[in-house]
Amino acid sequence: MTTLTIATPERMAELGATIAVQLGAGDLVLLNGELGAGKTTLTRAIGETLGIRGTVTSPTFVLARTHPRLDDAGVELSTDAAPPLVHVDAYRLSSAVELDDLDIDFEASIVIVEWGAGLLDGVSDSWLTVDIARPLGGGSRENSADDLNESHDEFADEAIEPRTVTVTGAGPRWADMEWLNAVSD
Repeated sequence: MTTLTIATPERMAELGATIAVQLGAGDLVLLNGELGAGKTTLTRAIGETLGIRGTVTSPTFVLARTHPRLDDAGVELSTDAAPPLVHVDAYRLSSAVELDDLDIDFEASIVIVEWGAGLLDGVSDSWLTVDIARPLGGGSRENSADDLNESHDEFADEAIEPRTVTVTGAGPRWADMEWLNAVSD
């Protein structure tokens, strides 16, 4: 387990890029944090680093989005050449069965699940958990229908305040977390 202080959205993007270079087919990342904590900012940076098609937005109403990877010329790569990024918003799911109903190919994809705590049992023997905590009362907004309709989960616009990010590896795949030292201050 590594705990970091991430002061800006740019530093969150740096963390995302660092995580991205570690990811391959079959990897599972669980993101936890309040609305506006920076989950989608982190996922967007992972996607950009992986070279996905399109821009990562919160999949709140579609539950999951698959982002194929592109080569340097912008041509879509096969799943065998480069696993796609699957971004899941499990906020509205109530069980692992509902997650399974999404029919995600976990073995051939890089899967990032927001709000997935308690839903990933039996999906993989290894995963990376990223817990993002924002300051209580700092730049916070009341959760409203407008918040749920936003296409992003950015640091609150009112105040850029540091997040405490805890990255924990579970299982044999994430036994060595030394690569995370590159992000440490």
